[in-house]
Amino acid sequence: MKSVIKKTIDGDLKMNLKQLIFVSIILTGMVSCGGNDTKNVNNSDPLDYTSKVDVIMQQWDGKFCWSQARVASIPGMGKNGQPLLITTMQKWFVSHSDFYSGLYTMKSDDMGATWTEPKEESALGWRYRKDSVIVGICDITPGWHAPTGKLLALGHTVYYNKGGGELLKQRMRSTAYAVYDPETDHWLPWKQLKMPDEYKFYNSGSGCGQWVVKDDGKLLIPAYFKAKDDTSNCYTSTILHCSFDGEQLTYDKHGEELSWNVPRGVYEPSLTFFRGRYYLTLRNDIKAYVSVSDDAMQWQPFKPWTFEDGSELGSYNTQQHWATHSDGLFLVYTRRGAKNDHIPRNRAPLFMARVDTDKLQVLKSTEQIVIPERGAMMGNFGVSNISEDESWVTVGENMYPPENLDLGADGSVLAARISWSKPNMMTINPD
Repeated sequence: MKSVIKKTIDGDLKMNLKQLIFVSIILTGMVSCGGNDTKNVNNSDPLDYTSKVDVIMQQWDGKFCWSQARVASIPGMGKNGQPLLITTMQKWFVSHSDFYSGLYTMKSDDMGATWTEPKEESALGWRYRKDSVIVGICDITPGWHAPTGKLLALGHTVYYNKGGGELLKQRMRSTAYAVYDPETDHWLPWKQLKMPDEYKFYNSGSGCGQWVVKDDGKLLIPAYFKAKDDTSNCYTSTILHCSFDGEQLTYDKHGEELSWNVPRGVYEPSLTFFRGRYYLTLRNDIKAYVSVSDDAMQWQPFKPWTFEDGSELGSYNTQQHWATHSDGLFLVYTRRGAKNDHIPRNRAPLFMARVDTDKLQVLKSTEQIVIPERGAMMGNFGVSNISEDESWVTVGENMYPPENLDLGADGSVLAARISWSKPNMMTINPD
């Protein structure tokens, strides 16, 4: 396996304070999560973690940077019974907004000690239509489907004109998926999920969302959508209940439709399962929202994310994702109020904090920075359970705007390795 050695960031004599802090966190590898502050928060035992940031890839040529970096773990397929890790990511061409290449992958069979070079997967690339329109896939989240022994990558389609740049007026968007077989090391060409009402779900997809596999192999896929002639600029979110046979993903039904008449509505939802209930976090341009359900069909009224003192979380116009441990539920997010107003939409650093699962609040007393900011946005990130001992937060530095690039960012793809103090007994399949 051709490999590139994983590295941490090496500084030089001209490092500024942010860089020194970043390097010190990497070298010490000891970011603690609240200690006794996490005790008895809808759980019986305290849970701690340490965090260490690795650079798994670095490239910046002024034209593109790596984005949408998310990792999936395939149990037992690596060296000495370790998992095989597969990172999916895309080139973001900085000349246009949301202009992404086809999908690339990187692999590690030694828990991230070494990685293969990024490989462009032809089965996951652009498709050229006769009318000079390019159809691609983006906002991908990969995950393991244990019942079929396949890796499934979920996202949505995107349309570009031949010269590049997204075609905003041509948004026949749909949930896209691709299947990887680790036994043959082969990706099947990406497909589109067929929906029952093509008018209602004309502009729909599962972009950047964490999804759940049930114990019967069925999938719960968070998605957001607008009807064909809807000009409201407000998306509605729902959970798609789907079947998967190892090659074909099939829509079965969908849950309650969650909407909000505020710019862009509620979208880019992420779903998790913890101790018998489903938790959903929702992006909105003004603030972030959360809800809970017993069956992923009917949901409690969603509410703004707040800290335990009632103050607003301060996350807005970007994603939040779950870090789920059998002994605690955590949220990873960005927010205002961290001396980060120079970052567009305050999209760095990446915070992680424990969730009070009864009150649906983030416990500020447990908040830690898991990936510090270095002048770059880090809104398009992912969170994955890797093993019983580790969960990872992964992100590519978004090399924009140019005036921030002297603060330390260099186009790195970063992985914060969350090492738990107790084994994570969460399985892919909920009880």
